[in-house]
Amino acid sequence: MHSMDTATTAPATLDLGVSGMTCASCVSRVERALKKVPGVDDAVVNLATETARVTFAPSEQMEAQIRRAVRNAGYEPHAVREDAPEDLSPWAGFAPVAIGMLLSLPLVVPMVGDLLGRHWMLPAWLQFLLATPVQFILGARFYRAGWHALKAGTGNMDLLVAIGTTAGWGLSMWLWLAQGSSHLYFEASAVVVTLVLLGKWLEARAKRQTTTAIRALQALRPEVAHVVLRSGGEADLPLAEVLAGDQLVVRPGERVPADGLVEQGDTHVDESMLTGEPLPVSKGVGARVTGGSINGEGRILMRATAVGHESVLAQIIRLVEDAQAAKAPIQRMVDQVSAVFVPVVLVIAALTFGGWMAVGAGVEAALIHAVAVLVIACPCALGLATPAAIMAGTGVAARHGILIKDAQALELAHRVDTVAFDKTGTLTLGQPRLVAFAVAPGLDEPAQLAAAASLQSGSEHPLARAVVNAARERGIAIADPDSVRAVAGRGTEGEVGNRSYLIGSLRWLEELKVPLGALHGEVQRLQGRARRSRRWWSASPRGWPCAP
Repeated sequence: MHSMDTATTAPATLDLGVSGMTCASCVSRVERALKKVPGVDDAVVNLATETARVTFAPSEQMEAQIRRAVRNAGYEPHAVREDAPEDLSPWAGFAPVAIGMLLSLPLVVPMVGDLLGRHWMLPAWLQFLLATPVQFILGARFYRAGWHALKAGTGNMDLLVAIGTTAGWGLSMWLWLAQGSSHLYFEASAVVVTLVLLGKWLEARAKRQTTTAIRALQALRPEVAHVVLRSGGEADLPLAEVLAGDQLVVRPGERVPADGLVEQGDTHVDESMLTGEPLPVSKGVGARVTGGSINGEGRILMRATAVGHESVLAQIIRLVEDAQAAKAPIQRMVDQVSAVFVPVVLVIAALTFGGWMAVGAGVEAALIHAVAVLVIACPCALGLATPAAIMAGTGVAARHGILIKDAQALELAHRVDTVAFDKTGTLTLGQPRLVAFAVAPGLDEPAQLAAAASLQSGSEHPLARAVVNAARERGIAIADPDSVRAVAGRGTEGEVGNRSYLIGSLRWLEELKVPLGALHGEVQRLQGRARRSRRWWSASPRGWPCAP
């Protein structure tokens, strides 16, 4: 009974997508809103991934309360779409930026003309027609986000942009209509809005590209699994419908759909995605296989033991996601600064306006300087730089097979001066080469290599490809074998040129009682030099073998 109570009160974790965040101030506001919800133990919000991870005491209405808290803070909660395809085309979402550039360009060109001594200034009414759509249509997002921030009693980067550009647009309207001046600032407001939109597009592109490692890991999972029905036969079911305990068929060349145990068949499995070992691993009855690994030449029947979030691959994906979502120690300091950044900037802008007015500079000059403070004091980079760097670092590492446990480990990695590896297999190229070919007395080496390559010419086994490549490099002709039989975990046998041959492991040769004879000493010598041969060669009748 005690264990049941412990399981019931164990903290739960919710990953929630949050739309509408634009700067580190937004992150601070969402975190504060979530931590105020009764029962929430901790909340970590990441601007780069636009997600929130909330730890809370389980209750019936807790998830609904968490979503309501995000919405009341002015943002849109949604489920994290793990498998949603992302548009990574170079021009995805670029239309508003392109329109802004087209409308702003005629406003900027006259400024270049002034440098050349030419007066190309457009009429005030035309400047108004070009700048107003940029300000209030393309820039509407800044007004919406800024309004949500004001309702929440705080500020964000969008509020700074909205206030600054509106001030520039409003000042131009006042100078045009009230004073009849032709020296206007419509180009300033339009260009600032366009540049901020361009910056947001670049940020969105960077954030999407840093998640390629997660998508690459997710792609290791096959979409369907061949499930053996209890009524007999097989059915192709979506991977999400596979249950622990199901019998699954894995055909040659397919990815293993789930973690499990082999119940029938022999094969080799490429587990490099998990262990870094470049060579396929032999698997027989009772062997454990991991979801996402690639089955070799044999058809196997396996029993699923872990599926979905319980699988090893899912845990690896979760580890990478945790590392990308975590905050490095320096990021926590950045968040503390950015939480008060916007209010401080607004106060400085107000003081700037008041100071220039006090020295008699006039409303126009005072407003221009105050607007300059607002538009250049954008805290977006302050809040995005560190999480984006963490995402990029963990993403690049994951693509190279390096999993980083947390952001703190990544931040401290620059202090590492020595790295110790526990195995050499993870440091190899993963493409075996033929380094020694010993032939028994009386046999022709090129002829034996030609026969070995011919027998293995149709195999995709890495060692077989090494023999074939060695024959091609030496210009040796490779013939088509008459018959080939692969014995999983043992080797290959067949006929080439009306003669029977066998290529196999030392264990198989010992089982078949094939003597090594004069090559026994060569075998020991090669093994002593760490060139441990995995396959050996014999020509029928069973006599002196040669060793590739």
